Amino acid sequence: MPEKLMITAPAKVNLSLRITGRRDDGYHELESLVAFAGHGDTLELCKASVTRLTVEGLAAEGWGAVPADETNLIIRALRCLEAHIGISLVTDIRLHKNLPVAGGLGGGSADAAAVLNGLTRLFELDVSEVQCAELARALGADVPACLAPVPGWMTGTGVDITRLASLPAADIILINPRIALPTDKVFAALNCHDKPPAQPSPPPDIQNFEDLCDFVTGQGNDLTAPAIEAVPEIAACLVSLLDCGAACVGMSGSGASCFGLARVGDGQEIAGAYRKKRENDWCAASRLIGAGDAEITQLYQ
Repeated sequence: MPEKLMITAPAKVNLSLRITGRRDDGYHELESLVAFAGHGDTLELCKASVTRLTVEGLAAEGWGAVPADETNLIIRALRCLEAHIGISLVTDIRLHKNLPVAGGLGGGSADAAAVLNGLTRLFELDVSEVQCAELARALGADVPACLAPVPGWMTGTGVDITRLASLPAADIILINPRIALPTDKVFAALNCHDKPPAQPSPPPDIQNFEDLCDFVTGQGNDLTAPAIEAVPEIAACLVSLLDCGAACVGMSGSGASCFGLARVGDGQEIAGAYRKKRENDWCAASRLIGAGDAEITQLYQ
């Protein structure tokens, strides 16, 4: 049985996001093409005598508040797993925050999913995939999608996921104007817009890079306009990504993080040009992870 485990929680990127309705309980129905980037938070899990969470990286540098107490989704995931199996999982957890806080890249959800996966391995627990998915649903709408970093078609309130066979190989450039944007603020602004909900559609059939860019551009993100109202810099970020050579661009989730897609091998050059153009923004380039990609295995070792 291992005493320590390192695990990566890759960024979850909404390559498209359309609102298809609003339920009586206030939650929105949506559909979204979700993928993961080869860049994310890293977590170190160590068996210990006292459970503790230490936060380093972007959050520790003062960019967005990440609590290190029982309110953190990481600790909530641990407690949820403890309650399910009926034993204590005393763990020292060190989170290195590489993703923007409240940035629309599912960082907190990815961290929680990584902890569920990691603790199951660290303590060699008998927890099935179905049981783990049920625990993830209880933690938040985005957590189930993050249990396995493979492309998916997300519907309902975000917890219903159809895994996709693959996505074309691509580089992805992630950027953020270093502004935290709470999700509830964007949805509150969305409710003031008169745009009717989109009609539900089946999962996309994407065969090549051109198909992917056409889909991303054609579908867009229904939260972009209300997010720009809250953070006007988002519009400038999107324009700058295109100017620097991205084949297509979009905003992820409720923002303020944006992304650009590029052919494999072009991402680092585009990121370099973007950093020169907007030197105060956060920017990272990596591969888009496809289903069956060897990088998935590397991320979870």
